[in-house]
Amino acid sequence: MATYTPGQPSLSLEDAKFRRPMVIEIIEKKFEYLRREKTLNIYGTVFFGTAASFSGLLANLIFRHCFKVKHDALKTYASVTTLPFLSTVVAYKFLVTDALYLGNISQENCVLRSTLVGIVCGFLYPCGLAFSKNGHLAVKYHTVPLPPKGKFLLYWLLLSQREIKGMIIPLVFQTVFGIFNGLQHYAIFESTLQKTVHED
Repeated sequence: MATYTPGQPSLSLEDAKFRRPMVIEIIEKKFEYLRREKTLNIYGTVFFGTAASFSGLLANLIFRHCFKVKHDALKTYASVTTLPFLSTVVAYKFLVTDALYLGNISQENCVLRSTLVGIVCGFLYPCGLAFSKNGHLAVKYHTVPLPPKGKFLLYWLLLSQREIKGMIIPLVFQTVFGIFNGLQHYAIFESTLQKTVHED
């Protein structure tokens, strides 16, 4: 806090009037940078979540075909698209966005976290969800022979192994998109931080 000492010139009323608009302008610029960064971050996160929804959509389509399921289409499609979207957005916010704002994350760490969110929430979770829901419906409506006791999971995997190979496409896409999103998010954050510091 600045204190007045004898011999130090005091700020005149004109100086205060001149400085006030400058301070307001700097604050407005900072808010503009933060608003722009937040908008870009939201778009990136929403696209990431939407990609997870498409993974769920494809996984559900594949497993419904494998297990010859014709029932409860709307219910299964709604859950395998909505839940991966929400889980991806929430996980990305907590693991990447919040960590960036706290300032304790490197570029490599940001990219790694973003990629992991893409693989886990955007690929593994939608696949597991579609597999379990359609497997349950297949057993309920007897669309495929029941698995032998003790070999439940192996039976379902063998039944759908040919079609599961098609899920490599969303896996590669989620991985690449996770890397790209992490790099872009970190670059935007660094750019905004440098501009804000420069204005100071």
